[in-house]
Amino acid sequence: MDELFAKLEAQYEEMVEIRRHLHQNPELSFEEVETPKFIAAYHEKLGHEVRTGVGGRGVVAKLKGGKPGKTVALRADFDALPIQEENDLPYKSKADGKMHACGHDGHTATLLGLAKALNSVKEELEGTIVFIHQHAEELQPGGAIAMIEDGCLEGVDVIFGTHLWATSPLGEIGYRTGPFMAAADRFTIKIQGKGGHGAQPHRTKDAVVIGAQAITNLQQLVSRRVDPLESAVVSVGAFEAINAFNVIADSVKLTGTVRTFDEDVRDLLENEIERVVKGTCIASDAEYTYNYVRGYPATVNHPEETELVASIAGAVPGVTEVKEVPPEMGAEDFAYYLQHVKGTFFFTGAQNPDWDVTYPHHHPKFNIDERALLVAANTLGAATLTYLKQGSAHVNQQARVK
Repeated sequence: MDELFAKLEAQYEEMVEIRRHLHQNPELSFEEVETPKFIAAYHEKLGHEVRTGVGGRGVVAKLKGGKPGKTVALRADFDALPIQEENDLPYKSKADGKMHACGHDGHTATLLGLAKALNSVKEELEGTIVFIHQHAEELQPGGAIAMIEDGCLEGVDVIFGTHLWATSPLGEIGYRTGPFMAAADRFTIKIQGKGGHGAQPHRTKDAVVIGAQAITNLQQLVSRRVDPLESAVVSVGAFEAINAFNVIADSVKLTGTVRTFDEDVRDLLENEIERVVKGTCIASDAEYTYNYVRGYPATVNHPEETELVASIAGAVPGVTEVKEVPPEMGAEDFAYYLQHVKGTFFFTGAQNPDWDVTYPHHHPKFNIDERALLVAANTLGAATLTYLKQGSAHVNQQARVK
């Protein structure tokens, strides 16, 4: 373990260089071309077995250790966001309207640096490591589903992943067993009334008023229909009714999101939203259309693998605190991997203690403390070696029993 930490420490500057190169050259979800080429070339230079075009634009590399054992998968995403960067940095994005505003450049740099370090000690590895470089995490349906269907998890026993978390202090590892990040769904409602002149409201079915009433009624769903011991969010993010100032709208469009952790609550809200809208429209003699699109499911961490990370993280260089954190209402398509194999997803704090202002993820001034790259690589590396060591010990014990 100490040898791996030393190798990673020596590669820190290279990880930073990789992160800054990717930051300057962002590519949006499902449009990634040069980034997967860069990743594949890096692994090929290390002599790893490499597959490109996995699930569309993903890259999967495999490192076989010098000794037999289990197979660990490590995943990093590499897509950017359609955001114009506002940071004044020497490595600022060169692409107008595109930016790594969520840390995926850092995720990729972390995994590549770890791949190189693990490669240098491969003869000591007791098993196989699969490096999953995923495209399109930011845009549904996401890249994870297609990569899984294309076999990225074949033969994998466990998977680990981390998210550099800009709003958590540098050195903090945040973990949680069970539901960790929420399912994220989207709904669209169109209410059709009857337009008319603003001076003659009695001759209309005012879609704006009906829509406003529907929004008010929807706010009662979480407070009155969901068990208070469960968590849920129903948010209307857009209300569209474009008319002249003296015209009563004949139709409005509402768009929003639902966030849940429990599948039963998810089902309940999908049905209840329509029931509320239907009732509101019946009361006003209006019509409606309703479309509910399910996004990523909840990210649910497995107990043993989460405990493994929590138990070893405290001894990892650069880690100053290991804490159980509350569930996060943001979503992650890492959830799909955890539906197929055991594993865990955790946060690595990336907030610079000297910054006066920390901007959140998806903000045009988002940034991370790059020292978090090394903390993340150390933690993922420690989890990998510990799991492989435990797997090897279990196999040897079984052999002795026989």
